[in-house]
Amino acid sequence: MSRQTVVVVNPASANGRTGKRWPELAARLRARVDTFDVLFTEAPEQATTLTRAALEGGARQVISVGGDGTHNEVVNGFFRDGEPLAPEATLSIVPTGTGGDLRRTLGLPNDALEAIDRVGERPVRCDLGRLTFTASDGATATRLFVNIASFGVSGLVDKLVNTSSKALGGKASFLIGVGRAAIRYKNQRVRMTLDAGEPFERTLYNGVVANARFFGGGMKVAPDADPTDGLFDVVVMGDLGTLDLARGLPKLYAGEHLGLPKIELHRARRVHAEPVDPDDEVLIDMDGEQPGRLPATFELLPGALRLCVGPEAGWADGRADGA
Repeated sequence: MSRQTVVVVNPASANGRTGKRWPELAARLRARVDTFDVLFTEAPEQATTLTRAALEGGARQVISVGGDGTHNEVVNGFFRDGEPLAPEATLSIVPTGTGGDLRRTLGLPNDALEAIDRVGERPVRCDLGRLTFTASDGATATRLFVNIASFGVSGLVDKLVNTSSKALGGKASFLIGVGRAAIRYKNQRVRMTLDAGEPFERTLYNGVVANARFFGGGMKVAPDADPTDGLFDVVVMGDLGTLDLARGLPKLYAGEHLGLPKIELHRARRVHAEPVDPDDEVLIDMDGEQPGRLPATFELLPGALRLCVGPEAGWADGRADGA
């Protein structure tokens, strides 16, 4: 494969709407990019293998078309065994999924056609997270994330949302998932260690390790997170009850929750989390997917990916990398 630009498309994203829209999106891309190869995914995690093959074959611009899960798979394809395959290659995203959380931090429009008009613009060296966790079969696994990884109720929400129809769209799907999870979830005791600090324990509703700002279909959980500052924003949501959630959810969407009781903000480069009771299953969320459970370690990789961002990403002003 010799094409410099490769487009990785998940036609199944957004309940199959991406595949139906692809001819329209392709026409817009042709007006934006002279020549490109198109690779369609047909199975989970295939976007990772397709991206790796493209970069190893000489591609230097990858365009990911799909939802946040697809973008996560493509990001993982920029690396093999923890090493970058093409450090100067760029990634542009075209959001067509239901969540759209990554594109919010990147300052990209929700409309896929408008996002295509931003392809290749403003490449910025962004941090990534490396998550080492316990997979469903009990083995230790490692994945990269570009947006947010979390644990607690969010992992259960992912599990419920991703096994249900998303025909109602991102925010509605996640709100329904939150409601279903709130009925089933019981706050869990978790032990956390930030960098080289002393371990501390919390009865936890949710723990969020944020490289970017949004999760859950538009919840602004880490309103000041900066994907270029070399730090995670770690939001610890403690022993929240039903009334706390009812009062706090509008503030969470607005990014005004950090001053509420039982919510803490920390910053760190490395986070380790484990259940106090080894028999507790504390599920993980990673870029909208549910890969496994605690114990897990979250490590920041500074400036690991050249990611193209939109004009609304104020945090990126003055940081464009034209290399």
